[in-house]
Amino acid sequence: MSHPDRQDVTQNPVSLQASHLVQFPNRHLIVVIHNDVAVAESLQELIEFMDAPSVLTACPDDWQNQVGKRRLAAVFVSGDLPRAVQGRIFDGVAAIDCNVPLVLFGEDIAPADKVAPWARLMYLQNPRQIDELAAVLEEIWSVSSAQRTDPVVAGPGTQLIGESADMLMIRALIERVAPSQATVLITGESGTGKELIARQIHEQSGRSGEFVAINCGAIPDHLLESELFGHERGAFTGAQATRKGRFEVAEGGTLFLDEIGDMPTAMQVKLLRVLQERVVERVGGTRSIPVDIRIVAATHRNLQARIDEGSFREDLFYRLSVFPIEVSPLRERRDDVPPLAEALIDRVADRYGLRIALSDAALSALSDYDWPGNVRELANVVERLVVLCPNGTVEVDDLPGALQGAVAATDIETDTTASDPAATLPAAGLDLKQHLASLERDMIAAALRDAGGVVQKAAKSLGLGRTTLVEKIRRHELRS
Repeated sequence: MSHPDRQDVTQNPVSLQASHLVQFPNRHLIVVIHNDVAVAESLQELIEFMDAPSVLTACPDDWQNQVGKRRLAAVFVSGDLPRAVQGRIFDGVAAIDCNVPLVLFGEDIAPADKVAPWARLMYLQNPRQIDELAAVLEEIWSVSSAQRTDPVVAGPGTQLIGESADMLMIRALIERVAPSQATVLITGESGTGKELIARQIHEQSGRSGEFVAINCGAIPDHLLESELFGHERGAFTGAQATRKGRFEVAEGGTLFLDEIGDMPTAMQVKLLRVLQERVVERVGGTRSIPVDIRIVAATHRNLQARIDEGSFREDLFYRLSVFPIEVSPLRERRDDVPPLAEALIDRVADRYGLRIALSDAALSALSDYDWPGNVRELANVVERLVVLCPNGTVEVDDLPGALQGAVAATDIETDTTASDPAATLPAAGLDLKQHLASLERDMIAAALRDAGGVVQKAAKSLGLGRTTLVEKIRRHELRS
């Protein structure tokens, strides 16, 4: 299944874009299993070239000994291997960790759902096509991200930064709700720091247990129940030992349910029972286990709209939103950008031993930018600037193109708005936020049509990174 717009590294090995790179923690290991060593090593080189630092090639019979005790990010399994051999590999992965993604690769891939019904299965027909491989690596990375916290953005002891009216209000709400046992629902766009707020609530609550986070949208539906409730030995193929779920792990502490708006309806019913009765049952078990936990949920979805369309239960919404907290996007609290940037520079300096300074013009450009990715995007920009200008002063010319474009747009704003009839405000007024969101959605849809559905090509035509465009596609729900 080739596509004329996709890039094959065998023909153009230097065409890899920065947006293709997926940064895995160094401790995570990707394993490529194939009978043909040359094929395995070829795929290994390509994955490493795409910024996955630790890739191991292994033979089907001895891969576990080669892996040892290292932590797995994913296991790539050749589709050419006999089904029985694949099954043994799948069972071996399950014995290590049921959450490790399995990637079947090759031209003739037979569906493996029945062989490994527990698995996070992905399929890669042509590993040498960059778009296909990059998409799989991004999905693997999202699974890994769902179970970790970016230390640059949030972590234990991290404080909310900013003195805008919105941030002062959020701090006041946290102080009020933290000592109680009330369930909290945090809403806001992706990247606004909802998990950091949840951590602050936990740290100020006085609860002795752990803060346990799970991303309900990053885990496949058939695995989410086991993740939340745990399972008994033998409950399904690959369940070789009893395993506690997140509810039990969070005993005495706080369970953070991120992206609750993406939770399947069947799971919503089970969650409602936990909220009502404070007991859980493991998959394959019959015993009700009492749990003492504080629930904090978050979503970037419009839950009321989801209730109207029948994809989210209204009774669960009321159970979750006992104490709602809404986080405004960074573009609506621009005064918070300078202190956030300085704090992120400090944390990157602690992490890498490198420090940058921002010129007045560069800091002004950061403040003027709309930050569609919010604080997460700002953190990524700071890390990029540290790489580009280690121990130097960042000028406007050093900023990514989109931020330089924002500066240019500001410089000519007065002249263009004075003469452009499209900038005339309707007599009845308009909702600017909704108008801009609608315009963005239409432009992305048009770019995808012109690109034949190839995200990388559409991103290039819009001047965006592939990952940024993927996030916008999800936000506007242009693809299911």
